[in-house]
Amino acid sequence: MINTIYLRRENKVIVDRGPSGDSVSKAWLATAMKNIEDLGYQFSLRLMREISHLSAEAFGAFYNGLIADLKTMIGAHVEYRPMYPDFPAQVMQESDADLYLNALYHYFTLDLPDYEAGSRPPLTDESLPLKVIELGTRAEFHVLIRQLIEAKGSISETDKVDIDTAIGCAGAEEIAEILPSEIPFKENAAFVAGSLWKHRKADSSVIGRYVKTATDVLRLAVAWSGGDTSLAETTRFVKFARPERKLLLSLLEQSYLMKEDMLRYKHRWIRLGEILHPSEYKHRFLRCREAFDILRNNKPFFTYNSSVELAFQSNQVWTLIDLLTQRPGEFARRLDQLTRSTELAEYVVLAFGEVVNQVSTPVLLQVKSHFTHRQEPQKLRTFFPKGNVAKAYAIPHSLSEIPEEVCQAIVDVCEQELVRRFSLLSPLGKTFIDPRLKPYLVPFSQRSASKALRTIVRGSRVPIPEGDTIRFFNWWREGIVDGRPTGRVDIDLSAVLYDRDWRYVEHISYTNLRSSKYLAMHSGDIVTAPNGACEFIDLHIPSIVEYGGRYVVAALQSFTEQPYCDLPECFAGWMMRRKPGSGEIFEPSAVVDKIDVTANTQIAIPVILDLVKRTVIWTDLALTRHPDYHNNVEGNLRGMALMGQAMTGLRKPDLYDLFRLHAKARGELVESAEQAESIFAVDRGVTPYDIERIMSEYLA
Repeated sequence: MINTIYLRRENKVIVDRGPSGDSVSKAWLATAMKNIEDLGYQFSLRLMREISHLSAEAFGAFYNGLIADLKTMIGAHVEYRPMYPDFPAQVMQESDADLYLNALYHYFTLDLPDYEAGSRPPLTDESLPLKVIELGTRAEFHVLIRQLIEAKGSISETDKVDIDTAIGCAGAEEIAEILPSEIPFKENAAFVAGSLWKHRKADSSVIGRYVKTATDVLRLAVAWSGGDTSLAETTRFVKFARPERKLLLSLLEQSYLMKEDMLRYKHRWIRLGEILHPSEYKHRFLRCREAFDILRNNKPFFTYNSSVELAFQSNQVWTLIDLLTQRPGEFARRLDQLTRSTELAEYVVLAFGEVVNQVSTPVLLQVKSHFTHRQEPQKLRTFFPKGNVAKAYAIPHSLSEIPEEVCQAIVDVCEQELVRRFSLLSPLGKTFIDPRLKPYLVPFSQRSASKALRTIVRGSRVPIPEGDTIRFFNWWREGIVDGRPTGRVDIDLSAVLYDRDWRYVEHISYTNLRSSKYLAMHSGDIVTAPNGACEFIDLHIPSIVEYGGRYVVAALQSFTEQPYCDLPECFAGWMMRRKPGSGEIFEPSAVVDKIDVTANTQIAIPVILDLVKRTVIWTDLALTRHPDYHNNVEGNLRGMALMGQAMTGLRKPDLYDLFRLHAKARGELVESAEQAESIFAVDRGVTPYDIERIMSEYLA
């Protein structure tokens, strides 16, 4: 399990030589290396030397596990059998009548048309550069997990599973290596504390290090109940054992601002109180008894937030300044609202400058970016609600203007503080920052990120590799989930094309297998998947751009309306092809990315393409089904266009600016990587894919 995690996250593996014996033969080693090349990977020299000393038995176990992991990572662990096995040529050559009749035959019988796959020219120059698998160590793996735990923002469900697995596998000494003295992000702290308790790897004193407030206690109870520690969704609490109840109440008794904190989640606390039975300990936990009494009997209690809202309604600027300086993080989040509603903006900025050193780095970076772009014309404002489903909401931009000098003053205050605190970190020396990092966004929240071959921050732009044809693919299976049959499952792959102004021009889906304008085609609609099913779409970039197309929204729709989280398996991805008719329809070495689709929704938008700029915009979004239409691409055109405009117009902090601030504070910028001691680039040094390292070390 550890190597599965390590390989997926860092392309590294740990090799345990075990008992000495005869080393593996060169023929076996050469065969293994050739086989992983077919999957797009190769061994580093260090790794090759290490595994060459394994016994035949140990080598076989290592190789079989590695191949299984690699195939799963890129989607090569399943069989791909599209409706038209000679796709794409077969779809282009069939008559409209045959395409129509074949579809009807499948819909009525659920059988595929009887076609034999013809011979295909061998794959020649389709493969991407091979990815190198390096030799890792258990200590380095523990550093990776520790960085995840120390992230200054939310982490994904995949991250949590990896942390839980590492904690479960770790011994007492290894737990000490994994655990930091402090976990800065409260959701992560609650999850880790819950995992430690579940695996019996920590006592109450260790758990208590990470629980400071009443909401922390609530998150811990949610974690023990297997719920959402972001508290975006309600949780059905389990029946806690007496030691767990006593621990939760003792932590709550020691918490800061208990009553006000509990009122934020009043109804959840009332439900939790029914399980904790605080009355049994009313003489031991006096503050808990008083707080639950206020909640249950609706006794008056004036909170900080109600004071702030009242002051905003009355436009009492000086009162607001006095209140907000008490909680600098809230001050930072309210800056836009406060500076656009008062003539005293200059004093607001001065007051913020007095407490800016108490605002977290992620919040400061977001405030700096917001006011940097505040004067730029924007059609939409885009929000990502808290929760584990990756949804985005876009509304018209109608905020009143803020004077440019006020915006610049806030930017200056934020930058000065960021440089000051970064200067306290260890020196970077000569530093190279790759300008290509500008389209990659800073990872603040990965809560709803899907499991993927390469995970980057939502809204980041990745260059499309060399080639002229993009091939999307998806694969899904119906079956039994949690003891219940899914029934027939029909997942539809589609691509919607827009011009530069986001006007609809064409779509490729089961309703339109081939374009009348472009070289774009669909492999055929499959509506059931007892043994797994797949669909493909080919898009020829030059033909689309030449005739006015620019943006492509790739989407998956659950036509039979099961949410993806209720399926045994569903994933999507894309390959880069220069000669689409060569090689197999699914070529592992040509896979650029693959994403597991597991959200509690019926529509997924994994990526958006900008074909003019040849970039992939990583979206990993869910779109709510329109209630008046069938769940197909025609029923969601407006929603897709809105999401497309929102995601292509995002203005968020980017990695180039973050690393520039670090270099300004503790390094010396140089013009090339060869001159540098510290490198920040898209392909070496600290890269956009080192999310756990960025969130733990560079958002301090």
